[in-house]
Amino acid sequence: LVRKRVVDLVLTDLRLPTDSGIGVLREVKALNPMIPVVVMTAFSDVREAVEILKQGADDYLVKPTNPEDIKKLTLRIFEKSVLIREAFLPPQTGFASSPEAAGIIYRSERMAKMMQIAARSAESDATVVISGESGTGKELVAHFIHQRSRRRDGPFITVNISALPESLAESELFGHKRGAYTGADADRLGRFELADGGTLFIDEVGDIPPTIQVKLLRTLQFGVIERVGENTPRRLNVRIIAATNRNLKNMVDTGKFRTDLFYRLNVINLELPPLRQRKEDIPPLVDHFIAQYNGRDERSIKGLSREAMDRLMKHDYPGNVRELENIIERSVVLCPRAYITEGDLSLSEGEDFSSPCPDGLDLPYSEAMIRFERSYIEKALATAGGNKSSAARAIGISERHLRSRLQRLYPNGAEFPY
Repeated sequence: LVRKRVVDLVLTDLRLPTDSGIGVLREVKALNPMIPVVVMTAFSDVREAVEILKQGADDYLVKPTNPEDIKKLTLRIFEKSVLIREAFLPPQTGFASSPEAAGIIYRSERMAKMMQIAARSAESDATVVISGESGTGKELVAHFIHQRSRRRDGPFITVNISALPESLAESELFGHKRGAYTGADADRLGRFELADGGTLFIDEVGDIPPTIQVKLLRTLQFGVIERVGENTPRRLNVRIIAATNRNLKNMVDTGKFRTDLFYRLNVINLELPPLRQRKEDIPPLVDHFIAQYNGRDERSIKGLSREAMDRLMKHDYPGNVRELENIIERSVVLCPRAYITEGDLSLSEGEDFSSPCPDGLDLPYSEAMIRFERSYIEKALATAGGNKSSAARAIGISERHLRSRLQRLYPNGAEFPY
């Protein structure tokens, strides 16, 4: 019921015929943490009441209850909900923003803890690895660390390893001498030299080829580089912040990433949670993006309808914050009214992994899993524009593994869309 309809309050008994009230509580909060849940119990045990609240319930009732108790509790819950919604409204001037970092919007405890570590890491020159799914905002966090560090007046240079052919990655990072290879018509500064005195942000560090991993390790150890085509060491003063959407420890275990480089890089690890695990951040992010695109396009969208916000809270966001921003940008541009409604939202097509299987339990397990995997891989390929290498990186598997799964899922090749 909660999945399919907008719900203002869930009132559940602690003991149910086929489940427990705690199970209902967890499922509702996973779908939409802003829906209030009240648990009723026949026992007045303080320890049980504390446990109910610890599990995330907004309140509890001891049976037997009377209508007046339920009325008072309902009023109290709704007053609390109104206060929470008002706290998420943008201020009269400027955007809704966290006090810790302009531009990084959050209210969740998980993000607050991560940002506290990020702020402390800015005080040193230790290397940092920011891990998280695509679209979670890794570059924003890297820029935040740079801006709070003593290097803030120096350059902040970025390089995306996954966007570089292996043949050019070494020259892009370390530069080259004129004549180093065919087409090298002049000396060229690499990203390390451009970042001297500042910060170099290496995105998708897990994609660095093994031959270049050796040179990167030497730079981290001794603070020197050598351009391609010359033997003259150049001493630099650069802080490294790296990011990845892959599990570097697993890559070390399988021999795809050097152990010594992993420990040189991974002095401080920041893990950015996906948006589906911090749904409390969706309302302030929505307000921020509405204000941002109102200003850009001279629109006057005031907010979202209750149904639209409920739909956003229940969406799974495989594309994370980047996907939410895209949804709001499109809605602001196309909405003809002051408030965005559910019909104005353009959520990703296909299976919604937060919803139960549309066929219920009618399908055998093996067939249901094949359908799920097909949908999952097709989404990854669609996001990557049909590029199998990029799609494999996005979902954390090798391109060889992806091709193997495609052969199994589409044995005749005719129904494969890419």
